[in-house]
Amino acid sequence: MLLRFDLLGPLAVSGDGRPVALGSAKQQIVLAALALRPGEIITAGELESMLWGDQPPASSAANVRTYVRGLRRALGCGEGERRIVTAGGGYLLRVGPDERDLDRFDALATRGREALAAGDPQRAEADLAGALALWRGPALAGLTLPRALVRQVSQVEERRLLTEEDYAEARLAVGGPADVIPRLRDLLDRQPLRQRAWAHLLVALYRSGDVAGALAAFQQARQVIAERTGMDPGPELTRLHDDILHQRPAAGSTVATRPPEQLPLAVPGFIGRAAELARLDAAVATRTGGPTTVVISAVSGMAGVGKTALAVHWAHRAAAGFPDGQLYINLRGYDDGDVVPPADALAGFLEALDVPLARVPTSLDARMGLYRGLLAAREMLIVLDNARDADQVRPLLPGAGRCVVVVTSRDQLHSLVAAEGAHPVALDVLTDDESLCLLRNRLGADRLAAVPAAVADMIEATGRLPLALSMVAARVATRPAFLGDAVAAELRPAQARLEALADGDVRRVFSWSHRALSPDAAQLFRLLGLHPGPDLTADAAAALLGRPRSAVVPLLRELVRVHLLTELLPGRYAFHDLLRLYAAELAHAAEQADERHAARHRLVDHYLHSAYPAAVFLQPQWTAVAPVPALPTNVHAPPADADAALAWFTAEHEVLLRMVRQAAETGFEPYACQLAWALTTYLAPHGLWQDQLTAQEVALAAAERTGDVAAQAMANRLAARAASRLGDHETAEHRLQVALTLYEELGDRSGLAQTLHNYTEQCFVLGRLDEALAHARETLRLYRLDGNRPGEGRALNAVGYLCVIAGDYPQAIASCTEALAQQREIDDRNGQAATLDSLGLAHHRLGDHDRAVGCFEQSVALFRDSADRYHEAETLVRLGEAQEARDDRAAAARAWRRAAEIYDDLGDPSADDVRRRLTDLGVS
Repeated sequence: MLLRFDLLGPLAVSGDGRPVALGSAKQQIVLAALALRPGEIITAGELESMLWGDQPPASSAANVRTYVRGLRRALGCGEGERRIVTAGGGYLLRVGPDERDLDRFDALATRGREALAAGDPQRAEADLAGALALWRGPALAGLTLPRALVRQVSQVEERRLLTEEDYAEARLAVGGPADVIPRLRDLLDRQPLRQRAWAHLLVALYRSGDVAGALAAFQQARQVIAERTGMDPGPELTRLHDDILHQRPAAGSTVATRPPEQLPLAVPGFIGRAAELARLDAAVATRTGGPTTVVISAVSGMAGVGKTALAVHWAHRAAAGFPDGQLYINLRGYDDGDVVPPADALAGFLEALDVPLARVPTSLDARMGLYRGLLAAREMLIVLDNARDADQVRPLLPGAGRCVVVVTSRDQLHSLVAAEGAHPVALDVLTDDESLCLLRNRLGADRLAAVPAAVADMIEATGRLPLALSMVAARVATRPAFLGDAVAAELRPAQARLEALADGDVRRVFSWSHRALSPDAAQLFRLLGLHPGPDLTADAAAALLGRPRSAVVPLLRELVRVHLLTELLPGRYAFHDLLRLYAAELAHAAEQADERHAARHRLVDHYLHSAYPAAVFLQPQWTAVAPVPALPTNVHAPPADADAALAWFTAEHEVLLRMVRQAAETGFEPYACQLAWALTTYLAPHGLWQDQLTAQEVALAAAERTGDVAAQAMANRLAARAASRLGDHETAEHRLQVALTLYEELGDRSGLAQTLHNYTEQCFVLGRLDEALAHARETLRLYRLDGNRPGEGRALNAVGYLCVIAGDYPQAIASCTEALAQQREIDDRNGQAATLDSLGLAHHRLGDHDRAVGCFEQSVALFRDSADRYHEAETLVRLGEAQEARDDRAAAARAWRRAAEIYDDLGDPSADDVRRRLTDLGVS
């Protein structure tokens, strides 16, 4: 019997053209779960959880069996048993080709999208229109779906929206702008944040001759995007608006922003690996399965076998097939330093995808959600290099979209293959022929032909490991003539062979390359082993060697030429991790202790006196720490302005985290403390609280060893702030109390005031209102004694806010009014935002809701201008309360929706409370 399973609308099944009665709602949910994942086993436990949540009745297992029997009967005698199969502790639904409307939709949408990409808009329009015609309403309309199915249905609905946008693009391409305007307006009424749809609408209106309508649509888009996200429209939409406004020729089209191109430089002279390259090509060919297929390949192999070289070579070769760009990250899974946490990797990817820093959420789950949402409509290549295990990789995988992911790891990533369907690509050492080809490529066929025995020894001695072969080839290439007997003699002794190759011990081969270096390059190589990694610049190398940058760059090129160093990006260098360990061994064996100490001193001085001016640029209002005097002849890299400072910290903050620890462990404790302070100016605004806590704990231990009380006080204060933001209030309380004690001993009024201000917040969060108010008033007194006007303004606001909470509204308004006047005088905009929020709350509590709304709206605008999204959301909640109090329910709902969206972006659970308010208001 021919069956049709229709999911794109109310759930329906027909057999030979006649409708099938599907039974009760719970029985239909069982069918929906099976039909959304055809050919896949859904366990009985999963079905019970879908139907009854965490508290299934005692009869739940029997009830599931009853529902399955009912569905089998409905599908027809014999046919039902064949269609719904019992297997593996659950059930699976067998569906033939084209029996699901969802499969027919995906096939048509894919063909339409491919036609659009191929420049055939007429065929694209026909296929996309056919795909959209299959929809009869929302997917599975009419069923109350459990959370697990809601997630799956939302992915299906996303495919519909993407296809609507593709259809609009096709209609515009064939000259039908008026036809798509009502469809786009309907889509945007339901999904107002889809900027691609807004861009199509602007183009359609413009091409229809309605220039004013196009400009008005942009203003509408800007308003709704600001209300919902607190951000301006993206660069594509903004540029399109500007083109329309000025009647430029480009105004009739939407121009995409430049896609990210993060691939590192390709390895020159790549040899062999034909079978592995073919496997990677074949995996990409499987993307014909549909528009949301994500293809994953897992390249595994031992250290030095060429995993990165293969992945990068293939990625460059395949890059043209990914119009939305490439993302790349070295996860440093087996680095001797810290591996890259998934949250940090996601932050870098989001920045590459043009997400402003202020919009990068703080929690891992929220970053994953934003990242996957951005990739859902894209066709990108993502290379996740040097992963430690599958758990490090999973958060970085797209959830949907025509993306391809290549992962490299020494781990075989079996769980990624089993759970995510990754295609395994195991990489072994080169074959004899490939090894010979590599040597011919580097040394020339004629030279090799003259000494076949030496060539055979060379291949055998390196174990056909690409890293080792490349080094031996570079060693031989440095000789003026190929002396076959001499090379053979050098390689034949047993002690010169690779030992314990499986463990990555290739010291002998490394030594051949090291001995071939010029004396200066050899010394630089050894000293680079003292650098903590993961990478470094020529300036850092110059500091280590104690020479000008101009003298060191040629030495770096020599190291790159013989494969002892890799130039990851122009001007940025890295070791293979085995080579770093080897260089460190050489440094401790060959360099005198005082020479190592001097090199480390120059290195930490370089980073401190590059980081310190960058920190002052980033946070000019912070009370700066007086740094250790700079070594006068050393190499430093101070940035020119705030933008350069931010770029420098972005590139160096992983190095600086390691540098803090290394300085503390090698006798440079004052540098460790001051580097930790400088690094905080970057970590805190980026929400990298765990990194801040780690750095300050290292700094604190260093300060305690040297008895530096001022550094101990500072480290305790900054560690407390990070602990508080991480939710560890017990640790934050302890650290704050220690910092207060130490600042009192030092007689440091400024440090005491800063710590008391932080302690005020801590006491308030813990419900100790009287204590918080006392600390706020003491903070105010200290700031006034110290002549610190920004601090005085913020302390006045703290007193005012706490008076509001205590019910002393006249005192609250007086204190906040004084604060606001001072803050306006010195242009402290973020301080003004906080004070206006406090004033708004006071007026709201007094029943003057109109005045409260005015204060809250000003506060929201100022918080938005300073990219302080957390406090913007807090004020939006209070704005909604004031709007509700004056019976403007629509305005209250708008404010609360914006607050919920910001909290969701930040991964803050306060979003749930805001949504409860919306439900109580009768909206969602």
